Amino acid sequence: MPDKSLVGVLASKKTKAEFAEELSKYTQLTADEIKELFPNKSDREGLIELLKIIDSAADENEMKSEIVSKISLVGNIIVKLTKRFILGV
Repeated sequence: MPDKSLVGVLASKKTKAEFAEELSKYTQLTADEIKELFPNKSDREGLIELLKIIDSAADENEMKSEIVSKISLVGNIIVKLTKRFILGV
């Protein structure tokens, strides 16, 4: 597993509000959207893990395999993002 990404390092050091502010700098989500979508520590940890996987230098098949191996951590995040930004729910 690669070293923690910049997003992961920043998020580890921040409170919930600071986490949302910092993460919004690296994504297209606003700080308010992050706080709304990911209110719990486990949600934030899952989001960080998903971003680390997607941001890795791995090819698409390796990313898929990593997501499957960590589905219990990132599955809820994938569902929340899909509902919000794909389905508009």
